[in-house]
Amino acid sequence: MRFTKMHGAGNDYVYVDCVNGPTPADPLAVSRAVSDRHFGIGSDGLILICKSDIADARMRMFNADGSEAEMCGNGLRCVAKYVYDHGIAREPRLAIETGRGVLTVDLEVKQDKVSRVRVDMGEPILEAAKIPTTLPGERVVDHPAPDEINRLWNSAEFLRHRAASAGLDLRMTCVSMGNPHVTLYAADVAKVPLELLGRVLEMAPVFPKRINVHFVQVHSPGEVTMRTWERGSGVTLACGTGACAVCVAGVLTGRTDRKLLAHLPGGDLELEWSEADNHVYMTGPATEVFSGDWPD
Repeated sequence: MRFTKMHGAGNDYVYVDCVNGPTPADPLAVSRAVSDRHFGIGSDGLILICKSDIADARMRMFNADGSEAEMCGNGLRCVAKYVYDHGIAREPRLAIETGRGVLTVDLEVKQDKVSRVRVDMGEPILEAAKIPTTLPGERVVDHPAPDEINRLWNSAEFLRHRAASAGLDLRMTCVSMGNPHVTLYAADVAKVPLELLGRVLEMAPVFPKRINVHFVQVHSPGEVTMRTWERGSGVTLACGTGACAVCVAGVLTGRTDRKLLAHLPGGDLELEWSEADNHVYMTGPATEVFSGDWPD
């Protein structure tokens, strides 16, 4: 199996060109194997670039645990780069079919290679039942933490101490960008016990399809730093749909503006929740690292 390793702001995936080559027979198993950072290629998951009857290409995305996800914003930017750089479609604006529908991407091309991509991520989904979450209310904005987190808090003194030192606000805001996200705020995200809280929140019963978890530190109305626990992959260096959800959550809670610069461990993303069409736009880098052959 021929593959290409790519990343968007450090959110790295193994990409397989299924337009010009065969599709893996068992992509779930392949994703688990290639994602292993000790015994595989090492990645946050597997992305297949496939033929589409309604767009320039179709993206299928699998997490490191083998579960198939609806969308990946950083992955989408890399798919667009691959489609252009490898000659599948050579237009400065492309349409990519995803689990959330067909999304439009605009390419920044330098020396005949794509360097950055602007993605129209569509409208955010704010209805609680469609995110989905069973938390009460039509929208989940600054909602108190679920019982699972409160029980964890009450049983672990060290966790309360770490959370207090981070200035963690346990209120949650939920947004879907075609996949589910929950955002919480902290005075110092570097001190948030991400591995523990991320795993617990991802699996909380109030999120029936699990959820991506983001902790955010607000520097100004136009600038934040965020850390991410991705559903099915764990701690990642960036999350494109998550950054979009953070942009929306900041507006809903009155913490940030509609235009936002998000600093992630792997790099920066530019976000805008447009008042004109209610769509969220994300701009960021896409990088090809290397190619090889996997003994499938």
